[in-house]
Amino acid sequence: MNINLKRMLNDFSTIVSFTRTPNNGCTRFSYSYEDRQTREYLISQMKDLDLSIKVDAVGNIRAKYGMEIKKTSIMIGSHIDTVENGGKYDGLSGVLVALEIIRVLKEEQVAISHPIELIIFAEEEGSNFGVTMLGSKVLTGKYGTADLKRIKNGEGVSAYDIAKSFGLSVDHVEKDVLENEEVDAMIELHIEQGAVLETQNKSVGIVQAIAGMKTFKINLEGDSNHAGTTPMDLRQDPMAGAATIISHIRQVAKTQALPTTVATVGKIICQPNMPNVIPQRVEFFVDVRDVDSEGIDLIANALTEKVNAVTTEDNLQGKIELIGESNPVKLSSRITHAIEETASEYGYNYMRMNSGAVHDAAMMTDLTDVGMIFIPSMEGKSHSPDEYTRQEDIKSGGDLLLQVIEKLAVKTKETNQTSR
Repeated sequence: MNINLKRMLNDFSTIVSFTRTPNNGCTRFSYSYEDRQTREYLISQMKDLDLSIKVDAVGNIRAKYGMEIKKTSIMIGSHIDTVENGGKYDGLSGVLVALEIIRVLKEEQVAISHPIELIIFAEEEGSNFGVTMLGSKVLTGKYGTADLKRIKNGEGVSAYDIAKSFGLSVDHVEKDVLENEEVDAMIELHIEQGAVLETQNKSVGIVQAIAGMKTFKINLEGDSNHAGTTPMDLRQDPMAGAATIISHIRQVAKTQALPTTVATVGKIICQPNMPNVIPQRVEFFVDVRDVDSEGIDLIANALTEKVNAVTTEDNLQGKIELIGESNPVKLSSRITHAIEETASEYGYNYMRMNSGAVHDAAMMTDLTDVGMIFIPSMEGKSHSPDEYTRQEDIKSGGDLLLQVIEKLAVKTKETNQTSR
């Protein structure tokens, strides 16, 4: 069996048109109009397949094929939300491959031993609230109603209120928490979002571990004043303080942390943000990731120490806040072995690798066996309008996942004959 690439590309074409930024990448935030358009399209496709569909209190979509089979399900899928001006393939590839696999199983009338469940996680990117993987954190019981009321967007509106205004029954999130006995395995197909597969000339990556992350928000408060009349030795400049901290963290990550540790400042907010005014306040975010907790903790400690030192030296008010985190995880040896065995059996050009990006699959590891399949991102680009994954690589990854599902959930001929 193989996936129908042409049919899946039609799905891509439809959903990619649901964007707030036409001709400038895909902008499709969770709980937006574009998100609703995408959900309506996908749910219509699920209904055509007679799937049992559930949308939970935070907007995760679970659609099950083989509902009559009273066994734990094999879960496949990813997310449909994007960053601002993001790419076509991030998240969406995994969702559409999963949908296509169910279509093939149904068309071929394949006898399965486990239900196949398509999962679409809400708010994976964190574009609304700065907190990644919100949907999978709720699904796995890591976040509850109180957290949704606490987490707010840039305008101060809570995740609870936004989800409720989207029409979700957000007061009942605890009732939707996934139970241990519900899922036998979860496999997520995703673009690599890096250049390793391309540079190594590999068509498939088999993920062994997913990096953990901590995201910090740092606020520095100074004294806003005239840029021309305030002597340098009399300034309380939070932008200068922020520059010192950012430069220090970069140097620590490069020279003192582990080889797998990375630290990034990608967002800075300055007030009043005028070219001829010393800022009053600067807020910036530090994203720290590693497959080893030691590397994350090293940067976190260095960040705290430097913020304290700079605020003292520059006479600033400072606050550092941890706003999101996930632990590094090792993926299931059972599922990783099944993927590698299948890739070897069918002659795929593959490699084992780690994931520097966090994924919803990481949230599932406490509850079930988890695996991931990566497909190449050309030039390593992602979260960008230039993000591109070749059609043949999507097909390779999709066919491999289908073949793994055959191995895990399709009845043997002997079983079929016995059942007759």
